[in-house]
Amino acid sequence: MTFTLPDISDIHHPALAQRLQQRLDRKTKPLGSLGRLESLALQIGLIQQTETPAWRDPQLLVFAGDHGLAARGVSAYPSDVTWQMVENFLAGGAAVSVLARQHGIALTVVDAGVNHSFAPRAGLLDRKIAFGTADASTEPAMTEAQCEQAIDAGRDVVRRLPGNAVLLGEMGIGNSSSASLLLARLMGEDLARCVGRGTGLDDDGLARKLGVLDSVLQRHCAVTSPLAALAAMGGFEIAMLVGAALQAAAERRTIVVDGFIAGASVLVASRLVPTVLGYCVLSHRSAEAGHAVLLRHLGGEPLLDLGLRLGEASGAALAWPLLDSAVRILNEMASFESAGVSDRTDA
Repeated sequence: MTFTLPDISDIHHPALAQRLQQRLDRKTKPLGSLGRLESLALQIGLIQQTETPAWRDPQLLVFAGDHGLAARGVSAYPSDVTWQMVENFLAGGAAVSVLARQHGIALTVVDAGVNHSFAPRAGLLDRKIAFGTADASTEPAMTEAQCEQAIDAGRDVVRRLPGNAVLLGEMGIGNSSSASLLLARLMGEDLARCVGRGTGLDDDGLARKLGVLDSVLQRHCAVTSPLAALAAMGGFEIAMLVGAALQAAAERRTIVVDGFIAGASVLVASRLVPTVLGYCVLSHRSAEAGHAVLLRHLGGEPLLDLGLRLGEASGAALAWPLLDSAVRILNEMASFESAGVSDRTDA
């Protein structure tokens, strides 16, 4: 099968944007007084191409994978935590499991490349490429074929699910290292500004992590294209997130992006098909050091700033009620005319 990227339409539609803005401006409130909620409603209307957007079967996807680079001590936790947390997601005990139940969002966990064999069960999709990536400090994390296979698998996961919104998250010990490497390489950022404590490294651990990642960048110094960088320094779960974002945008689904790692995946996706960013809502500002750098390149303002650094789509799930509220304001809030409320005297 030949590897191809989807066509993604630009959400820009001046006439529809004007109609949506007029609807928002005629609500019983001072102009712009609902702030970011109004711009969020406008974006969702443009994505769905309607003045009356509605949510249908939102899907929360957590892609999980292991990283060979984790053996270099770049995380405070052992790699076994990846598969153990997958079991926790499926048992309903993780933070994102709680939040998905709270908001009535379907949760699907995708085994993109965990170093473990899981028993089949509801809520788990087996899309395993391999039992973890190779060690990027000695060789490319993925072959080109594996990287393309993972992107295609992420697209297929979304293609097979219902709904018009996806909340994207991940699980993988060592994946903040991959996110930092991709940000540094693709955007020409200083590595030290892209690297944080991940799962909670102390100062010595952070220094060790920075040294390891610098050696990875040096080993793959000739790699510059988005796909080549993803294969050399990424992870199976990150590549599947790239594919999921591309497919969701191609189907005009709203994409709720979690934190640093999901954001790095969207960055890669946007380097492949720039119009994907119009479909993305950045859920929160992570406490991970590189996320502030990443957000500048994504060009958006996150909805929440709660000091989160958990991953697993927890920030995306916490932000979901704001997207629901934005749509409800647009559809259910009265206008000055319908409510019989007097408008401004200078209107």
